[in-house]
Amino acid sequence: MATNPIPNAVPRKVILVTGASSGIGEATARHLAASGHQVLLGARRVDRIAVIAKEILDAGGEASFQELDVTSLDSVRAFANTAAKRYGRIDVLVNNAGIMPLSMLEELRVNEWDRMIDVNLRGVLHGIAAVLPVMREQKAGHIVNIASTSAYRVDPTAAVYCATKFAVRAISEGLRQENTDIRVTVVSPGLTRSELVDGIANPQVQAAVREMMGLAISPEAIAQAIGFAISQPADVDVSELIIRPTAQR
Repeated sequence: MATNPIPNAVPRKVILVTGASSGIGEATARHLAASGHQVLLGARRVDRIAVIAKEILDAGGEASFQELDVTSLDSVRAFANTAAKRYGRIDVLVNNAGIMPLSMLEELRVNEWDRMIDVNLRGVLHGIAAVLPVMREQKAGHIVNIASTSAYRVDPTAAVYCATKFAVRAISEGLRQENTDIRVTVVSPGLTRSELVDGIANPQVQAAVREMMGLAISPEAIAQAIGFAISQPADVDVSELIIRPTAQR
């Protein structure tokens, strides 16, 4: 007996994921590859993304990888060019790479502030700059920017981190309004299990955040939200998604 096709099946897409070596980026790459998409993983830790890509391939998915430093426009453009040459198009960019070295402003950790601006904000802009010309030429594409619930509130120790995430929301909304063919989604995770806590140098702040992380949800929950956003019809733009633990206040 013939099987009916799956209603509203999602077309196979070429998807770029930055910061794919762990946490939300890794979970997203695995989830989207398992959903039948072609995924290009990018991160600084090449050994790690090589392992993840092999595991995806062994599981029957399609994935490749490339070293990526989102603070370098040349590196991000090379990443996008690889996808465009290999697959002939770029359907989705998941701008996920980010860091979170929290501290009180009075500690004057200027190098950490600069690094957050470079990765969390400039990295997102570099991603947009690298894929936008391709998507404009295709007259289609989807940019998913990972922000945070810190894009909606400010807490002590998180002023600069929040500032970068507020900016990601602003840039995303501007990009959305400037384009009618390209979809833009901001995904804002709440407490989510990841390696971000490891980057907090202040021991008291790190201990406090680790204690809060007892409420954290898995990165797979965020990956599934991203999968939902990109699975919508081309005329539907899921502009913002906030995903947090039920117990988070």
